[in-house]
Amino acid sequence: MDFLIMIALGFVLIWLLIVMPQRRRMAQHRRLMDTMNPGDEVVTAGGLLGRVTRIDDDEVGVEIARGVEVRVARRAIAAVLPPEGGGTGTDPA
Repeated sequence: MDFLIMIALGFVLIWLLIVMPQRRRMAQHRRLMDTMNPGDEVVTAGGLLGRVTRIDDDEVGVEIARGVEVRVARRAIAAVLPPEGGGTGTDPA
């Protein structure tokens, strides 16, 4: 009986420490993808910075330099950057 309780507690700990945070991250990334629009500045998982030019079902067009557009998988977009001069009140210099 004690063995079954220990196994159940182990599963609960795994759920709380691994599964729930991963689900939270996935939901946050899904919200990020839903709110991304052409013109937003993004950073990819590989570290490329650019501006979104188009959004397809599985791909995003990202302009990384004037006239240079790359195709990036939607799941490879790590973050949408806030607009420059976003009113943070801090001087970057």
